[in-house]
Amino acid sequence: MNEAIPLTAPLAPSGLAHKNRSTGLTIFGIMTIMLGCLAGLLVLVMLAGQAMAAKTAQAPANFAAILPALAVYAGLAAALICLGIGSMQARRWARALLLIFSWSWLLIGIITTVMMGFLMPKVMTNLASAGTAEQPALPPAAKDAVLVVMFLFCGIFMVGLPAVWVFFYGSCHVKATCETRDPRPCWTDACPLPVLALCLWLLLGVPMMLLMPIVGHGVMPFFGIFLTGLPGTLLCLALAALWSYAAWLLYHLRVRGWWLILIALLVFAASGIVTFARHDFLEMYQLMGYPQAQIDQMRKTGLLTGNLMPWLMLISLLPFLGYLIFVKKYFRAKG
Repeated sequence: MNEAIPLTAPLAPSGLAHKNRSTGLTIFGIMTIMLGCLAGLLVLVMLAGQAMAAKTAQAPANFAAILPALAVYAGLAAALICLGIGSMQARRWARALLLIFSWSWLLIGIITTVMMGFLMPKVMTNLASAGTAEQPALPPAAKDAVLVVMFLFCGIFMVGLPAVWVFFYGSCHVKATCETRDPRPCWTDACPLPVLALCLWLLLGVPMMLLMPIVGHGVMPFFGIFLTGLPGTLLCLALAALWSYAAWLLYHLRVRGWWLILIALLVFAASGIVTFARHDFLEMYQLMGYPQAQIDQMRKTGLLTGNLMPWLMLISLLPFLGYLIFVKKYFRAKG
């Protein structure tokens, strides 16, 4: 993913020999479209599950609680279908974005699998000890089977599949095929792909911040307290504006955009760590209006209680800092 092509590049690639990967681009494009359809199916499953849960509890369905997840999967479905079509047409923008998507998918999968290895045994133990007469705990054999299935799922769908996508779209032959069939440089060529990936992740955070006042009553951690209502909403809007501005600066390789994100990341992390060192994480869910029964279920896992959350936030900060340090080399000293 470490590449950059200026918009003033020649309209045709160099005459170096390469293997034509048009067939592979079509095959992977079809598989990408299938992934998009799967993401769209998950939207329908979540809607149906929320409706069934509401019917069982004889209460109105709380679709607002799953609105962020619905937005993510619906957007992912639309994006993957478009990218799959672009891959079939050997568009250079589709190849660049699919390489970014594949690397992001792989890195998230590796981090998720490692975190599961540390946390899931504790979760399963806590759930087993929290069994009741109405909901008996899982026997040890069943608990082990659940862990095996979860790790197999992560290994195949969160690590194996994205690794295949990275291997294909990262190939120099695939890159050359797209540049031959689509010779005119486009917007994805204006900055290095690692920087473009950071820009896109920031832009993805913008709608999430805009949804927070709707689905979470604007509840935001802020240096030892929870902001709610108008103050929390204003903070969400400020963060959305900050991510947008920083993404614009990064795309144009302005070094102050890099510093802006670094400072914002450290401040935001410090705010969360200070807040959750003083408050239980589940307090935030209570302020956001989650049903008490759902909060009780989350409490049984033992992950969101005690002083574990500040440590998790601190550990999760390290990969982001590492990535920022990695992309620093692409930025101009001035601007």
